[in-house]
Amino acid sequence: MSRPSAVKLPFEVWALVAGAFTVALGYGVVAPAIPQYAHAFGVSNLAASGIVSAFALMRLVSAPLAGWVVSRFGERRAYTAGILIVALSTGACALAANYPQLLLLRGAGGVGSIMFTVAATALLIKVSPVEARGRVASLNAAGFLLGGLLGPVFGALVAGFGLRAPFVFYFLTLLAAATVVWVALRGSTLAGVGKDADRRAAMTLGEALRVRQYPVLLGSVFSFGWTSFGVRVSVVPLFVAAAFHGDAAMAAWVLAAYAAGNAILIFPSGRWNDTIGRKPLLIVGMAVGAAAYFAFPASPALWVACLVMLVAGAGSALANPGQQAVLADVVGKRRGGKVVAGYSMSSDLGGVLGPLVAGGIVDAAGFGWAFAVSGALLVASAIAWSLVPDSRALQERPGE
Repeated sequence: MSRPSAVKLPFEVWALVAGAFTVALGYGVVAPAIPQYAHAFGVSNLAASGIVSAFALMRLVSAPLAGWVVSRFGERRAYTAGILIVALSTGACALAANYPQLLLLRGAGGVGSIMFTVAATALLIKVSPVEARGRVASLNAAGFLLGGLLGPVFGALVAGFGLRAPFVFYFLTLLAAATVVWVALRGSTLAGVGKDADRRAAMTLGEALRVRQYPVLLGSVFSFGWTSFGVRVSVVPLFVAAAFHGDAAMAAWVLAAYAAGNAILIFPSGRWNDTIGRKPLLIVGMAVGAAAYFAFPASPALWVACLVMLVAGAGSALANPGQQAVLADVVGKRRGGKVVAGYSMSSDLGGVLGPLVAGGIVDAAGFGWAFAVSGALLVASAIAWSLVPDSRALQERPGE
């Protein structure tokens, strides 16, 4: 077997990483402003967190539709159309006159988001060399996470122009991402459905559920979605505002620290997933993330909160590439649109429930309990991964 770092990656991988970076850059700008923008309409913490949940909820319920769109029109068209839908809804959010309009427009963006997410993930699995699945997963994550590192830095500057300005910036970066993917993949047979498309039988969701690692993966990405895609972007900015009397710019620096923790370990994590294995990285990553979320509400100063989020980001970097690599191991070289959709739906379910439940807990019992529940979910995932074999053994199946 070739060394992971020596395997040449297909051009499609690099195109998708570039698109991921562009999307994440804009999202990193807008994320700290979302709950505080909602607060500006005079709503509660629960309602402000609900803006994040509305986006994730629409992703969740639209996942079956996204799978059909990808199969019918191809990954390239679904990816590009999805980004354009998010761009239009985001631009309209900057013009929202009240909370219901903001909630509706942000939710509409979730439909486009799941379209390009499923398309990109399915394509990455298809084109990833078996020996370098962890490396490809880390590159994809790095595209998002490095964009997320720079995004909040830009966000701190853009926020100075008002809470609507980040939405305009995100609109422009989404248009750029759509252009990158459409142009770069225009000649790729892997990016569409045609005579050269893979004709092997698709893996059904039932088949995937009989693979021991897949149900654990669904629980793991649920916990990850709850904390990283839900609580981090909704409750963390609210905590900064309440504990340190901070504004959107201050919250942006805390989220930037999380992205920095990701950036430090994301590339080594990919290599380690291909050499050491998925299981050790998943267990350690979930445990480190749990410890950070337990500690965060006790932060006595802003610099301590940034340091704790740096550690949480490092834990995320250890675990996240392994989750996508496990998905690739489960699907193998077969088409797996429904399996990928199930993976995305589980993550989005966590993203829906996390902000709502955590926001409700904050209103009822305080920030400490909200972060404790989040940490407990990551602990449960670490324990679950310790009970199943490493998914790299699945690579020994015929056809791999």
